[in-house]
Amino acid sequence: MRNQLAGTGTLLRLALRRDRVMMPVWIMVVAMLVLSLPASLESVYGTAAERARLLTTMSANGSLRALYGPAFGDSVGALTAWRGGIFAGVLGGVMSLVIVVRHTREEEETGRQEMLSAAMVGRRAPLTAALLAALVANGLAALLVTAGLAGRGAGGAAALGLGIGATGMLFAALAAIAAQLTESARLAKGLAGALIGAAFVLRAAGDAGSAGGASAMTWVSPLGWLEHARAFAGERWWVFGLFAAAVAVQVVAAYALAGRRDVGMSFLPARPGPAQGRLGSAGALAWRLQRGGLLGWSLAFLAAGVVFGGMTDGATQLVGDNERTREIIERMGGQSGIADAFLATMAGMLGMIAALYIVSAVLRLSGEESGQRAEPLLANAVGRLRWAGGHLAVAFGGSALILLLAGLGLGIGHGRGVAAAVGATLAQLPAVWVIGALAALLHGAAPRYAVAAWAVAGGALTLGWIGPALNLPQAVLNLSPFAHLPKLPGAEALSWAPLLVLTALAAALLAAGLAALRRRDLAA
Repeated sequence: MRNQLAGTGTLLRLALRRDRVMMPVWIMVVAMLVLSLPASLESVYGTAAERARLLTTMSANGSLRALYGPAFGDSVGALTAWRGGIFAGVLGGVMSLVIVVRHTREEEETGRQEMLSAAMVGRRAPLTAALLAALVANGLAALLVTAGLAGRGAGGAAALGLGIGATGMLFAALAAIAAQLTESARLAKGLAGALIGAAFVLRAAGDAGSAGGASAMTWVSPLGWLEHARAFAGERWWVFGLFAAAVAVQVVAAYALAGRRDVGMSFLPARPGPAQGRLGSAGALAWRLQRGGLLGWSLAFLAAGVVFGGMTDGATQLVGDNERTREIIERMGGQSGIADAFLATMAGMLGMIAALYIVSAVLRLSGEESGQRAEPLLANAVGRLRWAGGHLAVAFGGSALILLLAGLGLGIGHGRGVAAAVGATLAQLPAVWVIGALAALLHGAAPRYAVAAWAVAGGALTLGWIGPALNLPQAVLNLSPFAHLPKLPGAEALSWAPLLVLTALAAALLAAGLAALRRRDLAA
């Protein structure tokens, strides 16, 4: 067994060096999502009576329980765990799957793992190094959350931090299994991401039907275990035994699978391509490569729109006469009625999440290039602009599609104003396109640093999510392209100027990126 782990330390150091930018960004996003909440909650619900009223109102609202889970106490710490725990767990899971797949299946897909395996590297060393890298990331996020909330109660802070870290490690182990089963990093990420989504849906369905979180569906989901750790509300330490057992079983399964396959192989066989006709152009190939991911995003945005639309009346009831909450929502959603402001806020949030889709779709170019699949394609009668244009068409057109479906979902869930809801989500497109065009520019001009596009999208999401709650200066909020968009529905007059300016900026960045791609050598 020792020989099979040879080189683990070296591979771990290599992984941490490669992730020296991406990993700290992810860790800070996960931690700040939680640590930004106590001050915001205290400013909105400053008295025990206000927090008790919030707890009563929230507990009676199934749609809010589906989104955030149940709250088990009315202290600031307990409400922090309620408001941010589930989402921090989801983000920790996504961070973990990205890290594990990046250093396992992606290394095999690019051929680097085969070269490393020719040296003094054990068979299970790459998987071990990937899991240890995920452990480092989740451990640091847990430490930051624990240290930041320690003043609210050491036990509660430790329970919440440990719960977020344990959730991340559970999904890291799950991603390790997915990396053994699938033939590509894209499929591994898709499978692991789908399971994270299924865990959220199971927990949401269970919490919507049970005020105390006692539903069997909640207990089936690891995210349900996170909420049942009950940070700051009589911690249940035995729940972490479930996390430990699940992680151990999944790691053993991943090691067993890794030992039964050759490097580059998978247990789920690759499907043969079409016999003829449908891959006759670079655009058709790009569509075939990206259609599965677009379908998943489309279904997720439609479902999210329906859920958020159905929450509108509940959010209005939750706000009640709390002026500070009303001020935050109206700052995010515009000076309009609380229902329209809430819908505008949800449209903005969906737009910022759509930025993550367009970055992933544009950076598929980087994956094709680094995986050396672009070079043989471009050696034929296919120009670089045609090759890149196919992927960019899917990315930019796909972002429009998912926002259209999100608007339809918002209107259907709210029960009225479908056209206004669709207009609100489509108004996010210019800002989404700016971030996608910036990703294309980074890929074209500096492919080694194209991954920085994730930091740009994450920064815009962070500013939009927690900036208004922290009452950040408008100059800081304006760093995000989303801050310049009209707040729809409910805006008194639609201003086309910012939409046109952002669209022109996106076109300029995209043109610069394609020009740079045309001039440079392909990445090795």
